[in-house]
Amino acid sequence: MNGVRQRAGRRSRAAVAAALGTVLALVTAACGGGPPPAPKAKDLDALYQEAKAEGEVVWFAPKPEAQMRPAIDAFEKKYPGIKVKYTNKKAPDLVTQLNVEQAADRVSFDVSNAGGLTVLPSQDMAAKVNWADYEVPAGQIFADNFVYVWAVPKVWAYNTDAVAAGDAPASWDDLLAPRWKGGKLTVESRGSFMTVWARDASLGTDAGLTYASRLARLRPHYTENTTQAHTNIVSGQTPVGTDLINLVLEDKAKGAPIAVAPVGPTNANKSYLFVADGAPHPAAGRLLTAFLASKEGQSALVDTYNSIIPTNTDCTDAAKNRVIDALCDAGVEWFSETDIKQYEQFSAFFPKVEDALGTDVN
Repeated sequence: MNGVRQRAGRRSRAAVAAALGTVLALVTAACGGGPPPAPKAKDLDALYQEAKAEGEVVWFAPKPEAQMRPAIDAFEKKYPGIKVKYTNKKAPDLVTQLNVEQAADRVSFDVSNAGGLTVLPSQDMAAKVNWADYEVPAGQIFADNFVYVWAVPKVWAYNTDAVAAGDAPASWDDLLAPRWKGGKLTVESRGSFMTVWARDASLGTDAGLTYASRLARLRPHYTENTTQAHTNIVSGQTPVGTDLINLVLEDKAKGAPIAVAPVGPTNANKSYLFVADGAPHPAAGRLLTAFLASKEGQSALVDTYNSIIPTNTDCTDAAKNRVIDALCDAGVEWFSETDIKQYEQFSAFFPKVEDALGTDVN
């Protein structure tokens, strides 16, 4: 109930602020003052002119800037006069920050990413946008206000100096073998690698909780997040562990001893962009989001292994890119989310997974 009152209070304050803003705009029009109006254009050229007047777009996302740099450079080249200010920030921290800033009516960034457990709380904080007006393909529009821009497939990876390809685990059951006991597996403590057990009906949440309990008995090395687990695998601290295929491919291309283990099925976690309600540069936020969803934006993102992939396993030639190739070469099937109800299911499933793992990080 307190959360409902807080949201209601925030919306009431936003409504009052909007009304006051209208009055102030009329009063200050002669002086040229007042905040920039929300964009009304349904044409990308007209939207660009509004965004250019704003001059910048502030983008917060849970990715290293180096991975986003090709897309940022492509956007700034296509739309001169608009500077992208990028910050790498963890998704849960983004949700917390935006909630606080919206309550204070002082939002500091325009575009954010949502994925996994941050999708549901981000819904109420996203600006209402008809993305079809900005040429975003219908298949990339999710829950009305989100735009699908890349997938982050969760995989199991192994250190190729420590484990021969023929000895790498080849299934979820293989991971429970006694040889991986006593810290030889590095596991993300939040349990997001278990998403597919809730997504795939042939696995199931009950079976997933049983599996997590059996995995916990191996006494794996737990890490706060998947990035830390990846670092452990690359360094050889632990030979096998949970990972993100984007990280695996990036470091493998640099010569690191790491490869995708043929453990499947897995979840190809979708990441969505949204413009924050109350964003300081709403036109630029819409323009950046529409660009990243476009073929041109996707071409820039795919160079750093961040791209859209099919919702379910598809290894046909027409569907391939670097991420898809790696999944298919390893023989890993994948599933992605298709509706908001699945995210509601995850919010109930993950706390139980953490309890079964003995981590309880919530």
